[in-house]
Amino acid sequence: MDTVTPEHSAPEIARSDSTDPENPALAPGLYIVATPIGNLGDMTRRAIAVLGAVSAIACEDTRVTGKLMAHLGLKKPLRRYDDHADAAARDALIDLMRAEPVALVSDAGTPLISDPGYRLVRAAREQGIAITSLPGPSALITALTLAGLPTDRFLFGGFLPAKDKARRDMLTELASVPATLVFYDTGPRLVETLDAMAQILPRREIAVARELTKLFEECRTGTAADLAGHYRTHPPRGEIVVLAGPPVAAEAPDEAAIDSALAEALARLPMSQATKDVARTLGLDRRALYRRALELQGETPATDSSATDRPATDSPGTEIA
Repeated sequence: MDTVTPEHSAPEIARSDSTDPENPALAPGLYIVATPIGNLGDMTRRAIAVLGAVSAIACEDTRVTGKLMAHLGLKKPLRRYDDHADAAARDALIDLMRAEPVALVSDAGTPLISDPGYRLVRAAREQGIAITSLPGPSALITALTLAGLPTDRFLFGGFLPAKDKARRDMLTELASVPATLVFYDTGPRLVETLDAMAQILPRREIAVARELTKLFEECRTGTAADLAGHYRTHPPRGEIVVLAGPPVAAEAPDEAAIDSALAEALARLPMSQATKDVARTLGLDRRALYRRALELQGETPATDSSATDRPATDSPGTEIA
């Protein structure tokens, strides 16, 4: 656990001559403020005080932030700053920060975590603007603490791609990372994500966390295949966090399991890519799998001694990818 020593402690909010703690006077700069991910009771006193003291608030959606401000009884100028914000909008905020305190919030959770904002923070830092970050709610951290998966090392992958091939490619790329994998997802895409995980991460423990901090909060664990079956008949709504446990040592699969995995992969992929995916998933030698794939398709693999000295191919001149 990190410790905070006096010389490295973050300065408290600079206050005006007034002793009213609800009306602090802030120095000019950028204030990154985390907001609730579902339960409005998670809004910290410090965050409320800062939002009440800034001159303007940069936000993803002025309607969403406007509702939060109304709940808090606050009224401040709201400036839209999202993925589509251009350089002119960013420069205007930077200019304001030179003379006034400006807050940055997202629709829910901690800004910059799979949300727009890093370009604004980067620009502020380059311009020597003072930056203060207020810790608070985060779906990523909340889900990690609920899932019961290893937390000593984790990798956050943001939102998985919407298209199936890109999604599978990303999962395949990350399959060998020795850490818990964490992704954001949506209700309509969850089953597709779990189906892909069932193929690429079949033996991993998976957790699906949803409705975080709300009345019907849920964190369900199991294999990807089991969870896909559940959510196929119980379609979820809203934003979701999907976690996959790190790779674990397992007994070598038997011949039937290998043949089944190869047959499934060959049904949707060229031979070279199919054997590559199965090799990564099962932790087996790709060339041995390639020879077995040839046998399954009724072809005779090369047996001469030179076969091991040159790359196997799907067709003349095409090396296995």
